[in-house]
Amino acid sequence: MEPIEAYIPADVPEELVDDFLQNLMAATSGTGRMNLFACDQKIEHLNDDFYDGGKKIPLTSNDPKHLFEIGSRAHKEGTIGVLAGQYGLISRYAKNYPDIPYLVKMNSKSHLVKTAQREPISMSMCNMDDINNLRLNGVNVVGIGYTIYLGSEHEPEMLTEAAMLISEAHQHGLIAVTWIYPRGSAVPDEFDPQLISGASGLACCIGADFTKVNYPKEPFEGMTIPESLGIAVESAGRTGLICSGGGSLPPDQFLHRLWEQVNISGARGAATGRNIHQKPIEDAVKMCAACHAIICNGATVEEALQIYNS
Repeated sequence: MEPIEAYIPADVPEELVDDFLQNLMAATSGTGRMNLFACDQKIEHLNDDFYDGGKKIPLTSNDPKHLFEIGSRAHKEGTIGVLAGQYGLISRYAKNYPDIPYLVKMNSKSHLVKTAQREPISMSMCNMDDINNLRLNGVNVVGIGYTIYLGSEHEPEMLTEAAMLISEAHQHGLIAVTWIYPRGSAVPDEFDPQLISGASGLACCIGADFTKVNYPKEPFEGMTIPESLGIAVESAGRTGLICSGGGSLPPDQFLHRLWEQVNISGARGAATGRNIHQKPIEDAVKMCAACHAIICNGATVEEALQIYNS
């Protein structure tokens, strides 16, 4: 699979273009395609994704160290681009795992307060001074991430903060990834392909290098679901679209869906959490390799499954 052309945003200072390119290549395994390991769910979903008494989730998943062990081993094998997590989580563990490329998730909220109770809002928990402190202390931070709830009454605050942080990240030679979900009382269906396409176009308009969006549940008329996601890819323009991994699926189903997202939709990667970390470490590392094979190496579903089952 051919590498993606690297676009240098105009707000990256000339003297930091090489730094930006280095961070972009680190985050995408040198391909421009992103296999993002999403480790932000300890806040987003609390412990629901990490502990069920051992019924389906391994008991080792409950300890945050599990995430970093997976990330470290997969990075050594060259099969993840970046580990995304909150500032505090990364600061607690990164000294022991210094080589992993990190994406600091600037904002987060839990899932406890539902839209019926309050319109969703998630504001930054840290700033660029904090990010630079991590970097000065030897943490391999290559970028930042930010979630926006499109359609919330608080959308303007999140949009403004996200746009400012993206600009600041670029001015420091870092990449920026947005998570954009249509969510709020004004949103009848957050998986509507038209809204998802709107979210991806919005990401381009605020300067994001990549944006994570949900996979549509229903297609546009006359299209398949992968083709419908392709409209969002086109809407994103020079912002790379990466698709949410969603809840855990059987490996063959998950990898088949990922192959369609990359090869039919034209997605530039995926952000995968539960389909990796809700596994024993050996299986989790092999799933990273299988995802990398599809996203970065053009592997077929059968080839990726062989990697996972090896």
